[in-house]
Amino acid sequence: MALSPVQLEVFRHLFAALAEEMGAALKRAAFSPNIKERRDYSCALFDPQGIAVSMGDHMPVHLGAMPMSVEAALTALGSLAPGDVACLNDPFHGGTHLPDVTLMSAVYDPAGTVLGYVASRAHHSDVGGSTPGSMPLAKEIFEEGLRIPPVRLYRGGERNEDLWVLLLANVRTPVERAGDLDAQLAALNTGTTRLLEIAERRGTPDTLTAMGELIAYADRLVSAGLEQIPDGTYGAVDHLEDDGFGSGPIPIEATLTVQGAALEIDFGGTSPQVPGGVNAVSAITSSAVRYVVRCVVEALLGEPLPAGGGSMSAVTVKTPPASVVDAQPPAAVAAGNVETSQRITDVLFLALSKALPDLIPALSQGTMNNTTVGGTDTRTGAAFAYYETVGGGMGAGPGADGLSGVHVHMSNSLNTPIEALEHAYPFRVTHYGIRRGSGGAGKHRGGDGLRRDLQVLTAAKVALLSERRVGGPKGARGGRDGAPGQNVLIRAGVEEPLPAKTTFYAEPGDVVSIRSPGGGGWGTPD
Repeated sequence: MALSPVQLEVFRHLFAALAEEMGAALKRAAFSPNIKERRDYSCALFDPQGIAVSMGDHMPVHLGAMPMSVEAALTALGSLAPGDVACLNDPFHGGTHLPDVTLMSAVYDPAGTVLGYVASRAHHSDVGGSTPGSMPLAKEIFEEGLRIPPVRLYRGGERNEDLWVLLLANVRTPVERAGDLDAQLAALNTGTTRLLEIAERRGTPDTLTAMGELIAYADRLVSAGLEQIPDGTYGAVDHLEDDGFGSGPIPIEATLTVQGAALEIDFGGTSPQVPGGVNAVSAITSSAVRYVVRCVVEALLGEPLPAGGGSMSAVTVKTPPASVVDAQPPAAVAAGNVETSQRITDVLFLALSKALPDLIPALSQGTMNNTTVGGTDTRTGAAFAYYETVGGGMGAGPGADGLSGVHVHMSNSLNTPIEALEHAYPFRVTHYGIRRGSGGAGKHRGGDGLRRDLQVLTAAKVALLSERRVGGPKGARGGRDGAPGQNVLIRAGVEEPLPAKTTFYAEPGDVVSIRSPGGGGWGTPD
């Protein structure tokens, strides 16, 4: 029997609260500043078929790809018994890039019925590889860290000690990694407890019915939103500036065909995969598509989709195999998750701006400004690995200026507070502020970027992966482009420009200065 609208709305909020509480548990229990301070994690609930029912308000690039992780785990492992926990990070088997480790488990009611699956994904600050932080300038995935296909970390509630020891032996910071993995397990436990409480109070049949009806409702909303886009074909192309090994500009091209309630997105014309790690696996492309479709549909309808976003059955995505939007092994992919995901988002918004010119905002900073630093902390004698993305300018929209110094689109994390950063690592933050005037002018001005100067107090290896260092994000409807970003090494008071993608050794006292792009302006300036 179908549930009433009131019952469905109650379940909608129960499931959303479950995913949010999972995230809160992960954050509280985590060891690393990257998770407990920056909130670089995501949690979600899936139905017994592995379709997303509810996702926390976490990282879009994680959430859109997690259904493929669940599918990959179930395909590889067959099923998950009570007490089993699957673990994976392999980008070619449901993952995104190696630092993002996903744990998932099945939830059974007392009668033995599968209620669904709970999953947590967190960006671990080091998973091995050629550089601390596991975000290197690399030419193949084997240089990027430890690759984990779908495996059982726990079986029947008992930890696989051999696998656990193997994982921790291949990272630079095993104590921190163990703590963060335990925090992810705490999130699964929280989600399991809450789903069992919901089923006990509301009944297993109604709980399962609510999952299916919320997914169907979200699909109906997506179809209704797509019907408001004028029928037609809309294309756009944008470029990644380089891959760090001389390839570039690297085109990403998308053709969107809208017909009634159906949307086809064809990435034909996109560059073949390249030597450097800007290659994105299909899960990343799918994630960016889900994000953009959701943004546009919610803007057109004036109401949010259920937290799972539906199955997106009305959207068809075509990607050329072995391209930078559908990479094949052994391609390096570390930056595909963080940089190419942003460019895919930009291309889709550019194409949609031709159909909805008065709705789509100007482009935002278009990069996550990935900064990794690692070495030996002379204060403790222990190894450390620091990873952070840096906020920038948001593109202005038809109704407002863009925000300054924020994480946008596929990133929804925070900047690490100075106090937490200097406490956890041998660093000193010597400058942290808004790059005034870096946002593009317009009727509505683009948000400004950030400048963050990090002085290392010990010898360290630094890896930078960034974009929008040659040209800034495009303005819209006559608005000006945002200013491009800059990477600078300050040594003995002298500024030396750094490439967008580079790895180098820093000496004690060196300052790594990240200056992020501003967002594009919207509308002709007055």
